[in-house]
Order: sequence, then structure tokens, then C-alpha cells
Amino acid sequence: MPKKMRRAEPKPYHHGDLRRALIETALQLVTEEQDWTFSLREVARRAGVSHRAPYNHFPEKLDLLAAVAAVGFDRLHDGLVRATAGIANPEALLDVICRTYVRLGLENPALYRLMFGPVLSDTGAGDRPTVARAAGDRARAVLEDAILRGARADVFAVSPDSPHDVILAAFAAWSAVHGLTTLVIDRIPKAELSLDDMIDRLLRMVRAGLRKPGAEPSSETAVRPNLDWNALSASWPGVSAPGKGRAMK
Repeated sequence: MPKKMRRAEPKPYHHGDLRRALIETALQLVTEEQDWTFSLREVARRAGVSHRAPYNHFPEKLDLLAAVAAVGFDRLHDGLVRATAGIANPEALLDVICRTYVRLGLENPALYRLMFGPVLSDTGAGDRPTVARAAGDRARAVLEDAILRGARADVFAVSPDSPHDVILAAFAAWSAVHGLTTLVIDRIPKAELSLDDMIDRLLRMVRAGLRKPGAEPSSETAVRPNLDWNALSASWPGVSAPGKGRAMK
């Protein structure tokens, strides 16, 4: 677990959007502490409001965590949209989506776990909170749209006229890249492979699985998302910079 950063002193609350201020404060705590065991009282202290103020917007701590997860999904959505701008080739598009997904997951593991982990399922309602689920759907739609574009271009073995087929294909690709991201965060891989090597191999398998028989593999190279490997490896020893002791330990 990364070394905890010193908590900043609370700042007086001076503006009107208390709900947004509480979400931003909780997000800062998740990022700094790399967990979400803080209390609503601590969120209030950091936001510079009374300890009762958060309850006006978030009756339960889980409500606040769901809102934080929604922000994470919105960031994922926006990151994917920015990374894929101007990319027309379906396989290159899929490639950059998957690489960006891994990068964003590794940059803030606690937020990633909150977004996708079981904590938000423990609501007793049989489903995840609506705000988090809706934001997650928007992020996933970027991948589904890429699959649909590949299907329409006759590159992927997916029926462009079947929404169910598109969703299943996107789910298969998502499952693969999500699994890799989670395994790396948990420092589970033991093979003598760098993170780049594992991503490359995984994406070759995903592309091959989706590619329509007879379709030519893409010759277009997607630009790899920029990742601060030195900062990442400092916080997460299982991830090492390319060319510098690249093996997963």
C-alpha cells in the first residue's frame, strides 16, 4: 500500500455548491489515503463545514461513495473520448481504448476499486446505486461504439444490426482488460513480462478474437497513452518502467 500523504488542514467553505464540495473532498481523501475508510465527519472537517452538513446531501456514507465513483466513471469516459479523438481504424480505436483504461485504473487504484468493486453492491437493493451505474454505462458506451464501428466496417465478427451481439462483444473485450488491470493492481502476475508486454499480448488476443475471418489485421499503430512510469512504480512496486527492470515481481 502506498505511503499515506499528510492530510491537509480543512479550509473554510465559501461557495454555494456544498454537494460538489463534499464529493471533491471525498475524492481527495480516496486518492490520498488509497482507501475509503474515512467518516462523513472527516469529510465535513476537510470541507470546512459542520459535521452534520453532509447528511443534507448524503444520508449515508455509501451515497457519497457512489457519487465519488460516478466522478471516476465520468473521468474514464472523458479520458477515453480524448484518447480516441481522430482515430478511424476500428482495431486502432479498440487498442487505444484498452490502453487508456489500464492507465487510468493504475493511476488511482483505490478509486478504480471503488468504481468496480463490491462495496457499491452492498446496498441491499440488489443493484448498484443509480448515479454510479448511469455514469458507468456512459463510459462503457465508448467501448460499445468502437465495437459497433468495427462491425459496420466489416472488420469485427459482430452483427451491427444486433445490439445484444455488440454488447456481448464489448463485454468480452472489457472483461479481458479489466482482469489485467485488477491483476496488476493486486500484484499477482508472476511471469517475466513487463506491463507493456502483457498489454500487447492481451490486445493481440482480443483483436484476433473479434476480427472477422478473412479481414486483414490493421497496420495502423495507435498512439500509446502517456503514462508516468517512474511515479507509478514508486507507488506500486509491481509496476516497473519500460527498460528499467521491467519484469513483474
